[in-house]
Amino acid sequence: MSDKYLKDTYDLETPEDTRAHYQKWASSYDAEVGSNGYATPGRVAEALWSKMSEPQTPVLDYGCGTGLSGKALSNVGFQVIDGVDPSPKMLEGAEAKGVYRRLTTFEITDPNPLEQDAYKAITAIGVIGTGAAPPETFDMLMKALPKGGLLAFSFNDHTLDDPTFTTRLSDWLDMGAARLLFREYGPHLPGMDLKSDVYVVEKT
Repeated sequence: MSDKYLKDTYDLETPEDTRAHYQKWASSYDAEVGSNGYATPGRVAEALWSKMSEPQTPVLDYGCGTGLSGKALSNVGFQVIDGVDPSPKMLEGAEAKGVYRRLTTFEITDPNPLEQDAYKAITAIGVIGTGAAPPETFDMLMKALPKGGLLAFSFNDHTLDDPTFTTRLSDWLDMGAARLLFREYGPHLPGMDLKSDVYVVEKT
């Protein structure tokens, strides 16, 4: 019987709390989210592929966790996937999936852990949101992209209810610094009756 960490996720308050939570959850993560029908990785991967069907273009899977997101990216056709995550325990699960070219960890309090212009496409699948990465993560990922680069990400229902997250996206779009290519509301964790918005935005 796996420990039930999923419901506690939305109450985490600090980066250190988040890292510790995912370190503890790593061994039972796949089973728990799988039992709730975790649909967002497949939805984000399909959305990105619909806008950039380039198998050999490297994709950075930011906050890759145990690799369910990388597996989804691989399933739709991406062949060069690098993963980064602040939890070494979660990365052990990602390594076992066998879909990543490279896996690295980073310090969760580092405000700028990514190399500028290194990837034409970045994903943040189930990463930015309540109890997970803070709103400024969206800015950091967009700034790391080159002009014309794509960010594919999701906001679940809890996150959509918090304007500090959705405002970040709106600000980029309103300033003309990004263009919305895809947005779709659909299943996230059906077993918990949670949905999510899936987005693909282009840096202009």
